[in-house]
This record gives sequence, structure tokens and C-alpha cells, in this order.
Amino acid sequence: MNRKKIIYFILLFLSFIIFFINIKSVIVWINNSSKSKIINKQINKSTQIKATNSISSNLVNPPNDINDDYWLYADEEFIEVDFNSLLDQNNDTVGWIRVNGTKIDYPIVQTNDNSFYLTHSFDKSQNVAGWVFSDFRNNFNNLNYNSVIYGHRMKDESMFGSLPYVLNDEWYKNKKNHIIKLSTINENTIWQIFSIYVVYKESYYITTNFKSLDAYQEFIDTIIKRSQYYFFTNVNTNDKILTLSTCRDSYGNRLVVHAKLIKKETRN
Repeated sequence: MNRKKIIYFILLFLSFIIFFINIKSVIVWINNSSKSKIINKQINKSTQIKATNSISSNLVNPPNDINDDYWLYADEEFIEVDFNSLLDQNNDTVGWIRVNGTKIDYPIVQTNDNSFYLTHSFDKSQNVAGWVFSDFRNNFNNLNYNSVIYGHRMKDESMFGSLPYVLNDEWYKNKKNHIIKLSTINENTIWQIFSIYVVYKESYYITTNFKSLDAYQEFIDTIIKRSQYYFFTNVNTNDKILTLSTCRDSYGNRLVVHAKLIKKETRN
């Protein structure tokens, strides 16, 4: 057998190996995705979520400008989640997030690192879909300047797979979409989106606390300038920020959404 034939058979063999590895990866992805959907259905079936808007709710840092879009959401209803069953299933549960105009409607988990829930589901089983999770530095009892929540951009649009909807003009033009609802064990909150963009992987936008108010204001100015759309929303150092982060592609780019806290109520 001459050298060319040997090289040909080696390349053919390697091609078969790569093919079967890819097939195996697809099968694992399908199985894991299916398991995540089953888990999520069970969660939604066993969890009570209701709309609420108590007289004790507080507006947060309201603007003086009566034309600010803030006032469109001042009467927005909260979601209130019964966390008892969720905590029984997973004691890492810290909240529930719902993003208007997307399919994001999930319990949030948090542990002592930012890696475990990249590869584990809500029931803590191994799963490539991971779960929606909070940055380990976040404190939902006393909010950081910037609270960060992550989720995989799954192709079946589970987890944060539908977050790219926010890049569409039609999503942006509908102001009802500019709201994130977050329920935690102690509070129900409403957040108003003010910045959306794609950026290469970095640590800056996931900074959770700042050395000074000047540094925080510089952060606010930077993330507003980055936005693909202008939201006509005033944000300053009296505001708290919620950041959603997911992969945009396979090249290291991230899709980022920032919102500011506009309303909250203490849970009974």
C-alpha cells in the first residue's frame, strides 16, 4: 500500500471518529434538553405564581420627568411565587425571573461558584442545558449595585435561548416588552430595561459592586452608550441594576441586557 492510500485511510478513519463524536453530542444534547423540559413542566405544575400589587409597594428613584417611560410601568403588577415547593426540590433556589416578550420564566438558583449550574439542572443532575442561575456574589437580601443572572442560549429556546428576541426591532418597539419581573423570598420587584447589546466576553459588565459612586456612574454611562437601542431612560447612582447574560455565538460574544429597579414590595 503506497503512502497516499495510507494517508487516505487515516483521514477517512478520523472523519468517521469525528462524525460519531458529533452524533453522540447531538444525542446527549437532545436527551438533556428533553430532561430539562420535563423538569420545568414539573416545576410549573407544582409552583403557585400569582399577580400582586399591594398598597405597600414602593416606587424606586422615580424621575421628575413625567414623560419618562418609567411612569408607563408604575402600576405594573408583580409576580409572587410560593417558594416552599421549590426550596423542597432545591435549597439553592433564590428567586424567579420572568422577562416580558420572551420565553424566560424560570426559578433562579445560586451556589458558591459560577460553574456548577452551567452543567447541572434544577434537580442538580448533570445536564448540558444547565439552569438559570445568579452570580455567586449577588445578595438578594440586600441588592448589589449590579445583580447578574446567567443562562445558556439553548437552540430550543429554553433557559436564555429566547433572550435574543430583544435584538429584534419589533421587540423593542413594543414598550410592554421592556419589563423584567423578579420574585425573591423576601421581595417582589419590577425592573425596567434600559440597555441591550452584544460584547466580547469580559468581566466589566458583570461587576457587582464598585469602589466609589463615581466608578458606578462611569459603569452606568458605559453600558448605556453600548446599547443597540436608546430607551429614553434616566439611570443614576441611586438606581440598582439587574443584568442578564448569555452567549451570543460560539466565538466568545455575549448578549447582555441591563434593567433598573423601579418598584418593589416586601413579601409577607
